[in-house]
Parts: sequence; C-alpha cells; structure tokens
Amino acid sequence: MASVKKDNRLTSSQSFLCVGFSGVFSKTATSPLEVVKIKSQVGTFHCKRGFWQSFLIIYQNEGLRGFWKGNLSSCLRLFPYTAVHLTTYKKIVHLHMDEQGFISQWRALLAGGLAGVAAALVTYPLEVAETRLIVQNCRQPTYIGVVHTLSKIYGNEGLLALYRGFSLTVVGAFPFSVGCYAVYMNLDKLWQEPPFRFTPLQNFINGCLAAGVAQTLSHPFETVKRKMQAQSARLPHLGGVDVHFTGMIDCFVQVVRNKGVLSLWNGLTANTIKIVPYFGLLFTCFEMCKQVCLYRNGYIISPLSYKLTPGVDQSLGPYELEEVKRYLKNRNFGSGDSFGNRW
Repeated sequence: MASVKKDNRLTSSQSFLCVGFSGVFSKTATSPLEVVKIKSQVGTFHCKRGFWQSFLIIYQNEGLRGFWKGNLSSCLRLFPYTAVHLTTYKKIVHLHMDEQGFISQWRALLAGGLAGVAAALVTYPLEVAETRLIVQNCRQPTYIGVVHTLSKIYGNEGLLALYRGFSLTVVGAFPFSVGCYAVYMNLDKLWQEPPFRFTPLQNFINGCLAAGVAQTLSHPFETVKRKMQAQSARLPHLGGVDVHFTGMIDCFVQVVRNKGVLSLWNGLTANTIKIVPYFGLLFTCFEMCKQVCLYRNGYIISPLSYKLTPGVDQSLGPYELEEVKRYLKNRNFGSGDSFGNRW
C-alpha cells in the first residue's frame, strides 16, 4: 500500500511554484543531454558517430547555444503540464482512496498515467515545437522562437500537425507505468525495510531507478513519436529524419527494416545519464524552494535549515496558522489596552 502524502504547510500556489521552478532549473541544466537525445531519436547527422562525438559536432556546427535549443518551449510546457497533472491526479486519487487516505500502488500509478496523458494533451503542441527547434540548425533556422514555430506549423501543416504522434504518448504510458510499478513493488526487498522508513536519499535512488527502468521500456515509443513530430514535407530533408514514413505503424516498420530493432533505443545513453543530475537538481531545488516557503509561512526559524519555530503547531495549515497568529495578536493588543486603562 502507498500513502499519498503532501506537505500541508504549503499553500497550493506555493507547491505549484516550487514544482515549476525546480523543473525549469533542472531542465535548463540538463538541456545539452536532452538535445543530444532528441537528435539521436530523430536520426540527424549530428549523432551518426556516437554519443560523445555528438556534443562536438553540435558545438562545431551551432555553437554553445545549440545545446539550449527548444529549452524555452520545454520550460514553458512545465507550468500548464504541472497544473493539469496535479489537478487531475488529485481528483483521480481521491476517488480511489479509502477512509484512512490510502490507495493501492497500482491504482496510484494508473492515476499518474491518466493524469500524465491529460496534461500531455494540453501541452503537446509545445513538445512538437521543442522537437522542431532542436532538430533545426540554429544558424540557418526555419523557426524563430516558440510562438513563430507554433504559428508556422499551424499555418503550413494544419492543427493535426501539432498533435502528430500524440497516440504514442498514450501507448507509451502503459510500459512506463509497468516499469514504475515493477520497481516500486520490489523496493522494500531491495532496502529490506518498509517504504515509510525510507530516507530522502533512498527516495531519490528509488526515483532514479524507477525512471531508468520506465524510460527504457517506453523509449521505442518516444523515438517514433519524435520522428513523427520532426518529419514534414515542407522542411529541408523532410525535417532531418533518418527514415521516411507515412504513419505510426509504417514508422516502426521502416525503422526496424532500415536501421535495426536496437535503433528504437537511440538516445537512451543520453537519457539514462540525464536521470541522476535531473532528479538530483529537481529534488535539491524543490527542497530549497520549500524551505523558503516554510520560513515565510512561519514554520521554521531560517530558510537555511529545517529547525522548527518554537511554539508553532506544525499540523496546522498555512491559513490556519495565520488565523491563530492574528487571533493571538489581537488578544495581546486587547490585553495591553485593558492593562493601560487600569493605570
């Protein structure tokens, strides 16, 4: 069984901002690995000589800014994605919770998968824009900025082009959830203790392991999705895709026939290497933002430590704590006036 936990000492807006800011920071820091991964999946010439040579070729052809192409689109996608994902996830989870607030692991993972699909549906055009911006040569750009990319794709190729490959997001969610489930179901055996005793370091390792297994299982679907996002008859060399196809099934067939089955896992090295720094930065940045919010709300004495503020009931929510402070302030003020009037 897994308990859905959240820190009730943060407001909803604070939780949202902590998640969003930490996501932007970690994505920006690991953007070079994301660029190499997507170029490998699409099959551009940059990645024909292997993982390490890809960095050198991108730098020689596009300079340092080539490693942060599409990062703005990726970061912009985080905020609506997070908002829709959290809202949908909470609603689904609350429907399946028991009276003690517990939910089975597989139902929690299913809720996460459905919430992910809903969030992806809303933000998918930004993902298409990210792929197009990354695949192009930034020194000879077809697209300039996120808005220009979206408007040009819509104007030249129609609305459906902004959702090309979306079905693979839905299909890929199944092996992703299975991978997460398989890892989390065996973590207690790995650590030889129940999940509620896991330390922050153990939770971090658990997240990395789950992400590694899940992304490996779902990687072929993402590879085909990226190829579908990149291919366009209106772009030079059909968008730089290494195989030409007419649809999702044909893309799988052409990749396996011309490049081999293992090419479906192109970019997996960059994706795997990215997991540890991404989750490490995400976790660290989130905790730092959380500490600032807890300090601002009055639960801890400093944003640089978790030392609790003496006399503060940590079980109270931020609005309840504010009400208590206001009540005590008014009561002390009233007592002062009474004391003064007596003299």
